Parts: sequence; structure tokens; C-alpha cells
Amino acid sequence: MKFNNILFKANNGITTITINRENKLNALNKETIEELHDAFYEADKDKSTKVIILTGSGDKAFVAGADISEFADFDIEEATVLAAKGQEMLFNFIENLSTPVIAAVNGFALGGGLELAMACHFRVASDNAKLGLPEVSLGVIPGYGGTQRLPQLVGKGRAMEMIMTAGMINANQALTYGLVNHITALEELIPLCEKIASKISQNSSVAISSVIKAVNANFTDGINGYGVEINEFGKCFGTDDFKEGTTAFLQKRKADFTGS
Repeated sequence: MKFNNILFKANNGITTITINRENKLNALNKETIEELHDAFYEADKDKSTKVIILTGSGDKAFVAGADISEFADFDIEEATVLAAKGQEMLFNFIENLSTPVIAAVNGFALGGGLELAMACHFRVASDNAKLGLPEVSLGVIPGYGGTQRLPQLVGKGRAMEMIMTAGMINANQALTYGLVNHITALEELIPLCEKIASKISQNSSVAISSVIKAVNANFTDGINGYGVEINEFGKCFGTDDFKEGTTAFLQKRKADFTGS
């Protein structure tokens, strides 16, 4: 599949998707959002892909925000459609993907960039990372899930302060807040993500898919997360991976999961 704005590389069960608009600090425009959707769809469909790493090109930005020039003259209806389509096509799509997604935050993750990172299942940051939701300084609010996911990750008070001040926090603050899981030097960012991805890939991919569904259910209105967990737990007993995992444990050997 050919892309104009992203790079796509698959190796040893790990697919790395890189937003490749370095001269624009990897800002999200309509075409990039569409290409990201297609890339994630293709990676998730490929059963050899166990983990996806998402990052930005260069050493300055993961994604510095949305491409404001594309929507500066939108009216109310157009803006509402923009947010709804973007959330459905990319941000919610990533969050509910059956394949785990790690955001490798290599620099600025602002506005739509931070929202994109938060849609991933967890985040690892380089020590030069700066994160924030500056939308209110433009007279608008986050429109790709930022007002919902940020409080889930850092708590209501901290999220309110970050959004209302339109300020940035550094990598150490993000780690303290629980917004990122790890910090490392920029040159070690992808190797660390690959190390974590390798550990994940050794486990049952069908069980991990069930984990994503169960954890996400806790943050979905009207859904009983405990009920989803019970159902997903039960489903695991009908999989080849469960039979292999329990047999390997009893035989004191390493499991060889097939993802089925």
C-alpha cells in the first residue's frame, strides 16, 4: 500500500507506522488521518502483526497538532462533522483496535497529536517530549477526544488545568501524571518500544485483544465492564491459545501461541 504522508514497516511481528511530515512537524491533515486509518486497518488485519508502534518522523515532534489551515474557515456544521468523522475514523478506531498500539512520543505532542497519543493503548516518551492541549488559546476546545481521555489518564483536576491553561508539560511531569509509562533518551525511544512490544508479542494475541475490550468497557457509558470481562474470560476457554497456554504451563515449557 502506497502512502504520501506516512511510512509503514513490518518486521518480526512489530509494525511501525511513522507520520512523515517532518517539515510540518507531522501535523495532522485530512489526508494523513485517512492514511493512518488505512495503515492501522492493514496492520490489524495482518495476523503476523502482534504490536503496532506509532511515532513521528524527525527528532522534534510526534505530532505538533492539527493542520489549522484546513479548518480555520469552517462553520458550526462543518466543524461538528470534522470532529465526528475524525474520532470515528482514527482516534476511536485506534483505541478499540484488537492489536495493541504503543505511542512512541518523540518530541511535541500537542492538540490532535496528544489526542492521537492518548488514543493508543499506552505511551512511551523521549526526554525532550512536550505534551499539551492548547486549543482554548485558539478559541476552540479539543475535538478528537481530548476532554474525555485526558481526565481518564491524569485525573479531572490536572486535565482541567492542562486544558484551561493551554500549557505544555514536559516528559517528567507526564510520567508523574501517568500520561506516559516510560521516559528514555530520544535515540533509545524506538528500541525501548520494540523491547516492550517483543514482550507483548510472546503472549496470546487473542487474550490481549480480549484485554483491550474489557479495559475499554470500563470507560464506555452504559457498558458493564465487569460483564464484558466475564464474557471475554469465558471466550478464552474456547481458543487454541488457552489450550496451548495451560498445556505448556503444566508441561513446564514455553507456550507457542498461534493467535487462534
